[in-house]
Amino acid sequence: MKKLLLFLLFPALICAQTSFQQAEEYFNNEQFNKAKPLFKEYLKHNPNHVKTREYLGDIAGYAKDWDTAISYYEPLVEEDPKNANYHFKYGGAMGMKALEISRIRALGYVGDIKSSFETAAKLDPLHIEVRWALVEFYIQLPGIIGGSERKAIKYANELLKISPVDGYLANGYIAEYSERPQDAERYYKKAIEVGGSAHTYEKLTNLYETNNRPEEAIQTASVSLKKHKRNSLNYQIGKIAAQYNLNAELGINCLQKYIENHSVRDGVPKDWAYYRLAQIYKNLGKKDKALQWINKALADRPDFKEAREEKQQILSL
Repeated sequence: MKKLLLFLLFPALICAQTSFQQAEEYFNNEQFNKAKPLFKEYLKHNPNHVKTREYLGDIAGYAKDWDTAISYYEPLVEEDPKNANYHFKYGGAMGMKALEISRIRALGYVGDIKSSFETAAKLDPLHIEVRWALVEFYIQLPGIIGGSERKAIKYANELLKISPVDGYLANGYIAEYSERPQDAERYYKKAIEVGGSAHTYEKLTNLYETNNRPEEAIQTASVSLKKHKRNSLNYQIGKIAAQYNLNAELGINCLQKYIENHSVRDGVPKDWAYYRLAQIYKNLGKKDKALQWINKALADRPDFKEAREEKQQILSL
């Protein structure tokens, strides 16, 4: 009889496992709409399956459905209080929830967010993400309810020991947030020295832009472009050239390359590149060329507000 039951159940077990594996594959490929129903179906038959519940919490988080994410993460924390990642995800979901509600209601979340992140950091001395979360938490939180640059720096320095590039970026972020641009510049340059990723160059470039240092912003973005070959940098260089009326030839060349090599992964639509080309030609006093590009931007997107305003300026030349 037992053999008969096993024989009857075996196909169902195989089917369920296959369903979970397929859902996991969808999840890893960020096809969350396909993964979610398969995980939910699997959970019906395996209500205590930990990984499925975590995946469903993650999917809710990607969808910015923080209440649902919390409903999955909170029981996981209670069942396994020594799991650093559960505390980190639970704290993160509560933090994002707090950003979407009134400040008065958000105050009720501060203690739990802090506790979750700090518990995760204690449980896992090498957890990079939670230390980043603590840096942001302490630097952004007003001092009256527990914010502290000193504590933010403490976790940034912990990052420095685990991952030097993250540590320098975190210290740069703190300095930039606290309006100490010279310190931020020093840290971002250190991050470039030890890491040299596109992200490190981006942080320094953005710092220069924010602090009205466009020549250095273009120079930094140009170095990154040579090293990393990211098409998005062509747009950034062109944008700075247009906004600050600098190095028109470089700006035009970069924007044309951006248009030629454009894909959705670049983030900025081509109509913005047309708009920036129009700006550069306007700066050069070449009205016809400027009109050609601004009309191209408006042909792509007729309700492009900035392009309409730019066209009026070009027509007044």
